[in-house]
Amino acid sequence: MAEIRELYPNLFQKAIWGKIELEFRMDLPESHLISNVNIVPFVNNECVVIRLENGQWEIPGGTLEKGEYYLDTIKRELIEEAGATLHSFHPFGGWKCYSHHLQPYKPHLPHPEFYRIVGYGEVQLVSLPQIPADGEKVVAVESMSVQDAVNKFQQVGRNDLAELYQLAKTIRNSSAK
Repeated sequence: MAEIRELYPNLFQKAIWGKIELEFRMDLPESHLISNVNIVPFVNNECVVIRLENGQWEIPGGTLEKGEYYLDTIKRELIEEAGATLHSFHPFGGWKCYSHHLQPYKPHLPHPEFYRIVGYGEVQLVSLPQIPADGEKVVAVESMSVQDAVNKFQQVGRNDLAELYQLAKTIRNSSAK
């Protein structure tokens, strides 16, 4: 594990997002601790990234709705944010989070400890994003080489996501052998 941490120091670096402490891990939690799910989507040999209205490049994914299983969440989020359907999903890690908020983000979500899991998967781009009225405004969905995605994430200061895409490619390639 130390070797992976050394290869992807920005991804494994402990971070603070407001009142939430988080750290990326390669082990998967029990399902009742999952609050969010993200995917590094691939279409053949290219990956997919989304660009939000504020210009930020992002990874598709989001929060579980009440009673929703994480696989259903990622299917829903892919259609909403990328106009994509899911063909496969392979979780490989996630962010272990600890919230210092008094209450969870939504009442049905785990609190104060929760996980934002992530995996890679095969998708098909089938439509424009189907963004709900209260959803994040996605202005672009682009498929590109992982190196191009890495460059885009680095340009906006998201070295963690740049390394996440590199790690996903490495795991995907080793699984294909």
